[in-house]
Amino acid sequence: MSTTRGRQAAMPFIMVTVLLDMMSIGIVSPVLPKLVGGFMSSGASTSLAFGAVQVVYALAQFFSAPILGALSDRYGRRPVLLLGLVGMALNFFVTALATEYWVLLVVRLIGGALCANIAVANAYVADVTQAKDRARNYGMLGAMFGLGFILGPITGGLLGAHNLHWPFFLAGSLSLINAAYGWLVLPESLPSERRRAFTLSKVHPFASLGRLRQMEGVEPLLWVMGLTTLAQFILHSNWMLYTEFKFGWTPRDNGLSLFAVGVMAMLVQGGLLRQFQKTIPVNKLASIGLISSTLAFAAYGAVPEGWMMYAVIVANLFGYVVNPTIQSVISNAVEANRQGESMGALSSISSVAAILGPLMGAPVLATVSHYPHGDWRVGAPFYLCAALQAIAAFLGISFFNQRQRAVA
Repeated sequence: MSTTRGRQAAMPFIMVTVLLDMMSIGIVSPVLPKLVGGFMSSGASTSLAFGAVQVVYALAQFFSAPILGALSDRYGRRPVLLLGLVGMALNFFVTALATEYWVLLVVRLIGGALCANIAVANAYVADVTQAKDRARNYGMLGAMFGLGFILGPITGGLLGAHNLHWPFFLAGSLSLINAAYGWLVLPESLPSERRRAFTLSKVHPFASLGRLRQMEGVEPLLWVMGLTTLAQFILHSNWMLYTEFKFGWTPRDNGLSLFAVGVMAMLVQGGLLRQFQKTIPVNKLASIGLISSTLAFAAYGAVPEGWMMYAVIVANLFGYVVNPTIQSVISNAVEANRQGESMGALSSISSVAAILGPLMGAPVLATVSHYPHGDWRVGAPFYLCAALQAIAAFLGISFFNQRQRAVA
């Protein structure tokens, strides 16, 4: 599709692609800790081993995301997306068949390198939308993430209650269906005249991050995004084991809790965000969200009863607007022919956080895993999240206030 109108029509296709992508990831999230735990002998060793599985996956994505993003700037978004989907399918199938812990580590390393396609999806959105609409469309993309986490975890939790391997086979099948869908109907979003040369030496993650820092007005937001994402990954990497240690939750219980998170994300990012933007500037929305998230992290760690986790999920209404609002500000500062590279660099920030999150959170959770159900000390990883998010809130609010004064 060469016209703007045609590329705008492609937006529903990429949304469905992301939906199926996140469904497959969501399906395995409630059962992967249990699968790892099957090779371990204690809660502390399970926590550390699960952290290692997440670290190797994120480490591979850290190096591959900017490369895949830059390749999409050169050859188009469509072929790179399809490569990632096929790689994700293979990752799930082999994980389901793994009989040794080291096999899981190797598979996650290879899978992480091939599955770093979220950066390309973000670049696709930038291709087909105008700058003024990007916050809304990133919110819509976030809603697909949310919907994927509505349908995925609850399905994985229910299947995992019968057999821990079934969710991985289902996730792999969905990824293959997604790849077939993309092959048949997903149009290319990047016209040939907007493509740029690919040079491997210039697209490693450190080079991409360095060029992002050079863009005027972006560097403070990179720190905000990095700290926010780090807090989120500490939460994500510890959620399933934390709720098991503190509340005695099963994969089914965790599937239901992630279902609730997905509902809220879809509700806010898919609809309420647009309503908020009519009366609240993007800068203020991001600031409110940063404060809300800080309080939510602390509450997740402190609550003594499992049902209270749901109350925090719902109360953290504005926490779901942080990523799409800040991401839109950064995207609007980037040239049109560098969206793939810049989104790849942002994905590298996410991958750094995905590496550091388990490295920071898993040892903390392992240290407090022996405390009894309901003990507030088991929430130590989430208190760390709250501290990191508070720093991000301070930096973000200071940045937005300075920019407002400069404009005035």
